[in-house]
Amino acid sequence: MTFRRSIQAVAIGAAMSLLTPAVMAQGRESATPAPTAMPKIHRLVLQVNTADPATMNLALNNASNVEQNYRDLGEKVEIEIVAFGPGLHMLRADTSPVKERLTAIAGKSAAISFKACDNTRENMGKAEAKTIPLVAEATVVKSGVVRLMELQEQGWTYVRP
Repeated sequence: MTFRRSIQAVAIGAAMSLLTPAVMAQGRESATPAPTAMPKIHRLVLQVNTADPATMNLALNNASNVEQNYRDLGEKVEIEIVAFGPGLHMLRADTSPVKERLTAIAGKSAAISFKACDNTRENMGKAEAKTIPLVAEATVVKSGVVRLMELQEQGWTYVRP
């Protein structure tokens, strides 16, 4: 009889161990609501490193089109245009061929921002023997290339128009 009771105890224990996780999971489902997913924020960084007005306008077109697309979908987007090297002319108050468009875009959308490379600005200032003025919409970053790297490391999508 002892052997028989041992077998029964093992069988009952095995059955309970199989049922317990299912019963516990069922209890959790009813007690805890499913977590809500955080809405995705689309992030795009555009590089401008040429003084070509067509490239600057293409970057502005890309930014505006992406922003409009996600606004129409009701989704969030962040866009940075990073200018360095000869592309800094895009954000220079004295030489920008797209200054009016920058002002219009910045006034229309907080999702689009403009970053100016301070390394380039300092080098241009030395070469031209003056302080390089930037448009009011520009924010200075120490290095445009480093900014691109850091954003890509954070998962931003990189595009060079």
